[in-house]
Amino acid sequence: MATNSKGLTLRSLFFKKIFDLIVSLLGLLILFPIITIAWIVSAIDTKSNGFFTQNRIGKNGKIFRVIKIKTMKKIDGVNTNITTSDDVRLTQSGIFIRKNKIDELPQLLNVLIGQMSIVGPRPDVPGYANQLKDNDRIILTVRPGITGPAQIAYRHEEDMLSSQTNPMEFNNQVIWPDKVRINREYVENYSFLKDIFYIWATIKR
Repeated sequence: MATNSKGLTLRSLFFKKIFDLIVSLLGLLILFPIITIAWIVSAIDTKSNGFFTQNRIGKNGKIFRVIKIKTMKKIDGVNTNITTSDDVRLTQSGIFIRKNKIDELPQLLNVLIGQMSIVGPRPDVPGYANQLKDNDRIILTVRPGITGPAQIAYRHEEDMLSSQTNPMEFNNQVIWPDKVRINREYVENYSFLKDIFYIWATIKR
């Protein structure tokens, strides 16, 4: 059977796409009130638009704008993509929203329009995808996900980073390479049943 660069079969890609469409549509309809409330609270807390968009790397290396609930305010002199649990930019509502993963819910729209998947490798900011070499580039053959095995494995990532003297260095030398390994294995050994498990593991945590 034909495969996607030694990754998902065409059949798996088809059913994964159908699953994404159904779940994202139902999710947006059911969770719309929560997303709306979180957006309003965030807008009040940050004194700006409660939605946050950012360039991320998607399937085949294409750039898209990911949509999230804004959880941080702008602080002069603080400009990094690495977030720790004690980041001074985090708002009070943002701490709660991030802890309960409510900030990720608007990405259901990214899934609905075909930029993301419910389960898959998390989309990196520009710069990291360029570092993928050889077999690791298989990660770019699938749509990035809202959740996935690497995100579950590093569910306490912000706490880990806050304990480091150099969070950026620890992320680049330890966390990111391990996430690449986990995500490569996810694509190479894809299973729909594993996707269901990752969704359940994300919800129950």
